[in-house]
Amino acid sequence: MIAHIIPVDLFDIVIFGATGDLAQRKLIPALFHRDEQGQIPDGSRIIGTSRRPMSDEEYKAFARKALADYVPKADPADVDRFIARLSYIAAEASKEDGWPLLDQALATGGDRVRVFYLAVGPDLFGPICEQLGMHKLVTPKSRVVVEKPLGKDGASANALNDTIGKVFTEPMIYRIDHYLGKETVQNLMALRFANTLFEPVWNSNYIDHVQITVAETLGVEGRAGYYDTAGALRDMVQNHILQLLCLVAMEPPTSIEADAVRDEKLKVLKALKPFTPETLESNIVRGQYRAGASAEGPVAGYLEELGNPDSKTETFVAIKAGIANWRWNGVPFYLRTGKRLPSRVSEIAVEFKPIPHSAFDKSAGTISQNRLVIRLQPDEGVKLWLMIKDPGPGGMRLRHVPLDMTFAEAFNARNPDAYERLLMDVVRGNQTLFMRRDEVAAAWKWIDPILEHWKQSGDAPRPYTSGTWGPAASVALIERDNNTWQESVE
Repeated sequence: MIAHIIPVDLFDIVIFGATGDLAQRKLIPALFHRDEQGQIPDGSRIIGTSRRPMSDEEYKAFARKALADYVPKADPADVDRFIARLSYIAAEASKEDGWPLLDQALATGGDRVRVFYLAVGPDLFGPICEQLGMHKLVTPKSRVVVEKPLGKDGASANALNDTIGKVFTEPMIYRIDHYLGKETVQNLMALRFANTLFEPVWNSNYIDHVQITVAETLGVEGRAGYYDTAGALRDMVQNHILQLLCLVAMEPPTSIEADAVRDEKLKVLKALKPFTPETLESNIVRGQYRAGASAEGPVAGYLEELGNPDSKTETFVAIKAGIANWRWNGVPFYLRTGKRLPSRVSEIAVEFKPIPHSAFDKSAGTISQNRLVIRLQPDEGVKLWLMIKDPGPGGMRLRHVPLDMTFAEAFNARNPDAYERLLMDVVRGNQTLFMRRDEVAAAWKWIDPILEHWKQSGDAPRPYTSGTWGPAASVALIERDNNTWQESVE
């Protein structure tokens, strides 16, 4: 099956941080794939910008290497056509150097969409936006894209949004969360709101609990400096995991227009039950990995990788969250994320309640609960686990088996990267998959008391061995409710 390509308007995209890791691994390959599929109109331009002095040809060579590394089977003709769109301007956020050249380059583009992608640290968001404002580079068709983290707490996030908001209006600001661009996340909305099957049972009467897991096998690698100032709660829970929770728990929107969807997500964030110091201790577990083993062999612990034996930054968090509304009252949402875990997997598991009465005798076997598993990575797809009769004669024997839809197999097509979808949505002006300012504020309002409690307590995270599923306390967290983490990659 060939995906339907929706054309976009002529545009220029300026990538700040154009020689960085994100541009190399994600942005350049994503834009190439959209050009390869014929979605980028002729005449559209990609302008790389960073502090590093570099000619156009040197930057084009940099981009060719990125494509060779991350799109190794690309057709040379497609690569040549894409590379011809690229140019480079060296500019610094704190200096005037380069900005007049950027002004001249954009002026030749006329009245087209302008996308400013800030693939830089958040400390540069403000200075870059100020320079864009000072040089009058922001037009009515401009958009700015900012990556996480948006602040370290509610106050800093608010200050950062204020700074960006002095130059760009809210409809121009695209706070990107690449998890929301994943195919399976889109299918979660389709499953819920384009079918009558799930909505009647999508509530506390039929759902026992929900698990959201984002597990990584890697350690902090080259991000140790950043990660030690963030930790798992800021890095993953405040944005990715809470956004996934919102999509599971939100009410059906009146439409899939951006504000209709985001209004419903905001209601979920505001309905999250706040933690007190007492409930926090019993409902949240944080951990820090120690030396252990991975698929590649022995690995060092976090403190050794960081080079700081006193760090209290968490690399693992497990939370039992609750939502105070009619639909979800009494349904626990178990959230879990960590580094150096046994498997790289991101998934949502919706566990339905057991049947109220079994008509089968013991010879039929154990009747397991129905479960909907939405896999975001590594193999995007949806599985609905049901009880069926084991084929063959000899009586009634029941089996727990999945109805399996793996998207790569079902549609026989390359699964586009999340950044491909999100970048084109920015050009279209579609903010549905991007966070609104009040969403960010509501998420921090729930997270801030947890961070403050950890700061005040001074307690160190619980240690766990690399290659395991986190501290033993995280197992106890869910098993107190007679539930079990979905640890196997099914």
